[in-house]
Amino acid sequence: MDAVRRYDILDTPPDGAFDRIAAVAAQLFQVPIAIVSVVDTDRIWFKSHYGLDVAQIDRQPGLCASAILQDDPWIVNDAKVDPRTLANPLVAGEFGLRFYAGAPLTTHDGFNLGTLCVIDHEPRAVTAEEARMLADLAEVVVDELELRRSARLAVDSAEHRRSEVEHLAQALQASLLPPSLPFIPHASLAARFKPASRFEVGGDFYDVFPITGDAWGLVIGDVMGKGPHAAALTSAARYTIRAAAILEPAPRQVLDTVNRALLTERATALESPFVTALFARVEPSKAGVHIELSVAGHPLPTVLRADGSLEVVGEPGTLLGVLPEVQLTETALDLGPGDSLVLVTDGVLDSGSPERLQQVGLERLLAACRGLSPQEVVDRVHTEVAPAQRDDIAIVCLTASG
Repeated sequence: MDAVRRYDILDTPPDGAFDRIAAVAAQLFQVPIAIVSVVDTDRIWFKSHYGLDVAQIDRQPGLCASAILQDDPWIVNDAKVDPRTLANPLVAGEFGLRFYAGAPLTTHDGFNLGTLCVIDHEPRAVTAEEARMLADLAEVVVDELELRRSARLAVDSAEHRRSEVEHLAQALQASLLPPSLPFIPHASLAARFKPASRFEVGGDFYDVFPITGDAWGLVIGDVMGKGPHAAALTSAARYTIRAAAILEPAPRQVLDTVNRALLTERATALESPFVTALFARVEPSKAGVHIELSVAGHPLPTVLRADGSLEVVGEPGTLLGVLPEVQLTETALDLGPGDSLVLVTDGVLDSGSPERLQQVGLERLLAACRGLSPQEVVDRVHTEVAPAQRDDIAIVCLTASG
């Protein structure tokens, strides 16, 4: 019975391969009925039942239950006079079985699961050659069972590996993002990240952290590539920014420090890494939020004013991790109550339905977000691009609350 469970065959749908084997057996023996049976604890279940409109019968009394106790085909030439079968309800009853030949379905490790049997309402003799053919067909049935079991095990193994990879990717990805967004006085904040694949660590990242008692660091970035190498670069970039933000007062100096750190990594990397990033120093107050930011090859941020107007702010800078000297500028801006700063990675601009969102599409989308909370803005952008996501996406929205 453990072997029967191992093959997971009971109560499975009809299968053309087994039906064809049963049909061939019936034609070879010139009988009206052929069955591929599996013996369960209390029933005999038919995987295929050629010429018989029955899916299962009770195990006791059962001819197949007797046939699986044999190593060779179990043959009853005339069931009405054979002492093994003459009292069987299938013989003595309305069904009128007179001939039965069943070859056990023997697994490769020696367990009999059921039978391939042929049945007639008339008595007949079986030659040694016919018995051998029936046994050969039974082996074909077992080969089909083994093939399906191997395929199922392969699928299960692949699913298990996929599940493990997904779990590891999610755990590693979570370690590269802040576990939660901090509370910033006089401001509200929301963020969303979604990798392009559940099974691979993405290169996009964001972070928000305190620098001093009245200043906060806000960063969004994108590391080239995916997988472990991208994860290592993401971690290096994120924590270098955190450390540099404490030591360097100017955002462009923070990014310059990151560039020098990445160039050190480049000397041993298998491929030349580069990072796009935006770093902002955020100073909130009751009057609003003062921001100084620098951009290194990253999509420029968009300011959504409380009156619905839009501004794209900042100047494009040099990618990080490519050249020893980077060209970076700084931009200062002030958010009044209700004004929002929206940051995205290029995966947002490259996604969307039916076409890529791009900067123009993002501005059109944000124009319709007037009066929404940061979480609602982030969700609106995510909803727009998620159906046709082509890359990792990260979205951050900071709103001055006064």
